[in-house]
Order: sequence, then C-alpha cells, then structure tokens
Amino acid sequence: MSDRKTVMSVNGTEMFSPPSNILIPTRDEGKKPVLDVRGLGIDFGGLRAVDEFTITVSPTEISGLIGPNGAGKTTVFNLLTNVYKPTRGAILLDGHPTAGKSVAQVNRMGIARTFQNIRLFDQMTVLDNVRVGMSNNTRCNFAESFLRLPGYFKAEKRSRERALELLSIFNMESEAYTLAGNLPYGAQRRLEIIRALATEPKVLLLDEPAAGMNPSETHALMESIRQIRDQFGIAIVLIEHDMNLVMGVCEGIAVLNFGKVIAKGTPDQIKNNEAVIEAYLGRQEKKEA
Repeated sequence: MSDRKTVMSVNGTEMFSPPSNILIPTRDEGKKPVLDVRGLGIDFGGLRAVDEFTITVSPTEISGLIGPNGAGKTTVFNLLTNVYKPTRGAILLDGHPTAGKSVAQVNRMGIARTFQNIRLFDQMTVLDNVRVGMSNNTRCNFAESFLRLPGYFKAEKRSRERALELLSIFNMESEAYTLAGNLPYGAQRRLEIIRALATEPKVLLLDEPAAGMNPSETHALMESIRQIRDQFGIAIVLIEHDMNLVMGVCEGIAVLNFGKVIAKGTPDQIKNNEAVIEAYLGRQEKKEA
C-alpha cells in the first residue's frame, strides 16, 4: 500500500487521500468515491473481529469481498449499514459520514443490502414486498394517508407503477400478485435484490447472492448484476463464495482473513496471490530435496 497524507478528520478519525494504487474503472475516472471506508474496526469483548478495514469504491464499480468462513465479511456489511457501531474508523458515503446514524438513516443516505438468509415478507405479495422498499421515497404525509385524501391515492398509484416497472426489468411482473413465500428459491433471491433497489441506493451490498443457486441461476445472476450497474448507475459490493461469479463480474476484489484485508487487486491478481491461496488452502510445506 502506498503512503497516504491526512487531508481531513471525521468525528476525530483521520481520513486520508486515496492511495495511488486504487483500481478505478475507466468510466469512473475523475469522479470522487461513492464509498470511502478507512481504518474500520470492531471489537467484541476481547475479540478483534474486524481491524483496519479500508476500501474505496467508485460510483459504478462492482467490487468483491471474499475470504474463508468466519473471516468477518458479513460483520463488515453490518458495520457499513450501522447494524454494528464501529469501535474505530470512519465511513463516508458520497462524502458524508455515517457515524451516529441509525440503520434506517444510512439506508436513506444510500446504502441498501441483501442478506445471507433471505428476508422477505412471505405472506405478502411480490408487488407489496417491493413497495415496502419504496417507503423512503413515498411522498404522502400522515394526514393524507389517515384521511385517504387525493394525495394518498396519487402516491399509491405512483408506488404501484414504479414497483411493477422494477419487476418488469427482471421479468418478474407476471409474479406481482404471487405470495413471496411461494416463489422458487432463485426468484426469491431476485426479489430481495429488487426490493433493495426500490430504496434507490447509491451502493448495493449483496451478501452471498448466489447461495443455493444452480449454475444456470448463477449465470443469470451475473448478468443481472451487470444490468443493475449499467441501468441504475450504482456501485455494487458483493460477498460471495462462488469464485466463478466473483472472477466473472467483479472489477476489484478485497480478501479478508481473520478480520484483516490481506490482499486487494483485479481478479487475475487475486487468484494468483500467494497469501490468498494460503488463506483458502492452508500453508503447504515445501518438500525437502
């Protein structure tokens, strides 16, 4: 990692100018990072679960966060969304610190996520699941809702139309009135992503989106991730164990092991990195001649 110079302080935490070796997609050159995370860490009692986690994500970058089970990847996502409050470090979202914000406030600022275990409202329709995600942007006040004034019905109409539009992008409009719990597994995964997109995020965090998918579904997911980046113009950070997906779709990858980043680089750099190979496969002793 190259030297950095301190340029600002956020809540007492020093922030730095970006390292010169940060990978920036050509389309994002000259643009400031949408997500700038520096020195992030959290302790649980005497356990240092995440330490000195630093990443910079450009506005339309697809980034991967990989590592062995228990490396701290989901803990990082919980820190980025303020489910956990960092012990140290700072997070800037589009230049604004997220410190002291609630989970809902961080979501309104522009970070949305999915989960390892699908968290849909099983007894609600697909359409209503998407509309739940749109609650941040529903322009209807309490009085209009309570009294069922014209503003309420206009907001409901806009909400329904936008939800159907999002579903149609992913060819799920025909399932709009199906109960979410009755969808096939792969469709439930897509619905959770659509619901996250309904919040209009700047950064979408996907936690093991390909978990439980067959190769055909995983390939379709890869295409969907690219489509989301291109159509919505947002950054995507994904945790994933399927290396074909990671290497096929990510532009930059960070590798986490025991709560620390041990490598960063392009897919080609990562798959040939000795520290990464050792973290996944264990140290192999050299044979004596």
